[in-house]
Amino acid sequence: QVQLVESGGGLVQSGGSLRLSCAASGRTFSSYVMGWFRLAPGKEREFVAAITWSGLGTYYTDSVKGRFTISRDNAKNTVYLQMNSLKPEDTAVYYCAARYSSGNYRNSNEYDYWGQGTQVTVSS
Repeated sequence: QVQLVESGGGLVQSGGSLRLSCAASGRTFSSYVMGWFRLAPGKEREFVAAITWSGLGTYYTDSVKGRFTISRDNAKNTVYLQMNSLKPEDTAVYYCAARYSSGNYRNSNEYDYWGQGTQVTVSS
């Protein structure tokens, strides 16, 4: 069992930055692939980024490439999402998720554990 708690969301102006954190408790955090997803009003849940257990593999949706960076610190059981050059269309609730298996990292249905989400609002 893994418990995930996100933090770091807030209100920021367009062009600004935020860093989201996801603290994990439970066993073998370093064995899990970690992902970030987001849910905006009126839209479906969207894959944002994922990182492999070693941190060597990272994956991003096209709309955030070059602006967002996912990283992890297995010693701290924490995964991060550094978000730069934020745009109003990045406004959403951001969720951290964990999965033990490999596969399609963009598929939210393949993740086993989810956090409660943190709101990110980008004003124009």
